[in-house]
Amino acid sequence: MKILFASSEAHPLIKTGGLADVSGALPKALHDLKQDVRLILPAYADLLPRAGTLREVSRLTVTGSVEPVRVLEGLLPGTEVPVYLIDAPRCFDRPGNPYTGPDGSDWPDNALRFAVFDRAVVELAQNRAGLDWQPDMVHCNDWQTGLIPALLSLETAHPTTVFTVHNLAYQGLFDWATFQSLELPYAWWSMHQLEFHGQLSFIKGGLAFADKLTTVSPTYAEEIRTSAYGCGLEGLLQQRAADLSGILNGADYSLWDPASDSFLEHHFSRRSLKGKAANKQSLQEHFGLPNAPKIPLFAHVGRLVEQKGIDLVLDILPELMQRPLQLAMLGSGQSTLETALRTARTKYPDQLGVQIGYDEALAHRIEAGADAFLMPSRFEPCGLNQIYSLRYGTLPIVRRTGGLADTVVDASYATLDGASATGFQFNSTTPEALLATIDRALSLYDQRTAWTRVVKTAMAQDFSWKRSAKLYTQLYRKTLAA
Repeated sequence: MKILFASSEAHPLIKTGGLADVSGALPKALHDLKQDVRLILPAYADLLPRAGTLREVSRLTVTGSVEPVRVLEGLLPGTEVPVYLIDAPRCFDRPGNPYTGPDGSDWPDNALRFAVFDRAVVELAQNRAGLDWQPDMVHCNDWQTGLIPALLSLETAHPTTVFTVHNLAYQGLFDWATFQSLELPYAWWSMHQLEFHGQLSFIKGGLAFADKLTTVSPTYAEEIRTSAYGCGLEGLLQQRAADLSGILNGADYSLWDPASDSFLEHHFSRRSLKGKAANKQSLQEHFGLPNAPKIPLFAHVGRLVEQKGIDLVLDILPELMQRPLQLAMLGSGQSTLETALRTARTKYPDQLGVQIGYDEALAHRIEAGADAFLMPSRFEPCGLNQIYSLRYGTLPIVRRTGGLADTVVDASYATLDGASATGFQFNSTTPEALLATIDRALSLYDQRTAWTRVVKTAMAQDFSWKRSAKLYTQLYRKTLAA
C-alpha cells in the first residue's frame, strides 16, 4: 500500500512529546512490513539541520501562503523512509518549539500555519505536486492535521483517510474571525462539521471527515466516548463508534533497550541485571543524592502538568520523604509546579533530585537507573514511559486509565502468584491512593526475590512497533476494501 503519514513532529527531527516518538517509529515499522510509506512534516527551522541531505522536488501555490511553498525530500534519519518537508518560511522559519513562541504562548497564527501545511499535504495526496506518486491512504495525526480529511472530502476522488487522536485535550480551537480568514467552506461552520461551541475546531475536521478513527490504546478509545474523557466531543465519537478503534502505541526497542542503549554507560538485560545497579549509582550522583544502593529510587520523566498527576506527587511529598526512598524528577511545564519542585528540592536535598527541562540522554539514564517509575496520570491516551520502564526493569506505578491500564499488570496476590505482575496500579485520583500504592511497592521492594521476579516479568513484555504496525496495516486494508 502507498501511505502518506502526516504529522506535525517526528523523532529524531523535531520532538515535543509522544507524538514525535510515534511518528518517527510507526512509519519505519510500516516500511519494514514492505509498505510504501512516506512521512510529511512542516520544515521548521530547527528541523532542517537534522534532516541531512535534502532536495527540492516541487513548488506549490497554496491558499493562505503569500509565497510559493517548496517541497523538500530526504530520508528520516537512520531509516529508508522518505520524508517530505513543507517549506513555507513565513509559517515555519522560526526557532524553538513548533507550536509556541519564546514566552511559551501559542503562536498567534497557528491556525494559518497548519492550514497551509494541511493544504500542501492535500496537493501531494492528490498527485498535484509533480511527484508521480499518489497514496492510497493518508494517515493524519492530532489537530494540526485535522483539516486534511475535511479538505480531501471536497475532491471528486481522493485517497482514503485515517485520523489518529493522540490526546483529545488538544483540539486546535480558534475564533470565528480565524475561520473566515482561512477561506474554508461556510457550510463547515456547523456543529456537525468544524464548529465547536462558537469556535473553529481543527480536530473535528479529522473526527467528522476521516474514513476511520483510531486512538493510541483500546481503553482510551472507550474512555473518549464518555463525558469524563470526551472533552465535549463524546457525542460525535459515540456516533462514529463503529469507525473508531484503539491500537496501542509501541516502543522503538532499537532506541529503548538497556542491552544496547547508546546513552548508558552500563548495559544490562533480563538475563543479567548487574548493570542496573551501576546505572542507579550514576543516576544518584547526577542528582546529588547519596549513593545508597539498598534504598529504592523512584523517578518521573514528563511534562509537569496536572494531567500527569504531578500535583498528587507534591501533595504526598512530606509523607513520602518520611519513607526510606529517593525520588528523581525530570521535566518542565506549569511554572507553579516547577517552582514547587525546586523549593522541595532545597528542603529534601538527600532524597529529592529535580532537573527542570528535557534531556533525552538523561531520560534514558533515569529509566535504566531507577527502581520504580511514577505515572499517576489523570488520563493517559497511551503513554510511552511506562512501556520503556517495563523494558528497563523499572516497575511502573500508574493510575488505571488509558494505555496505562492496557500495559501494566498490577502486582496483586493473584498476579504475583501467577508470575504475571509487571507493576502497580491504582484507581482513584487522590493523594491517598497514590501514597498507598507507593507503600505497596516499598513492601514488595523489601522482598528482594519477589521484586526481582516482577522485574524480569516486566522486561519480558513485548510492546514493539512491529505488532502495532501489523494492526495498522490490517486497518488500512479494511478501510481500502470498504
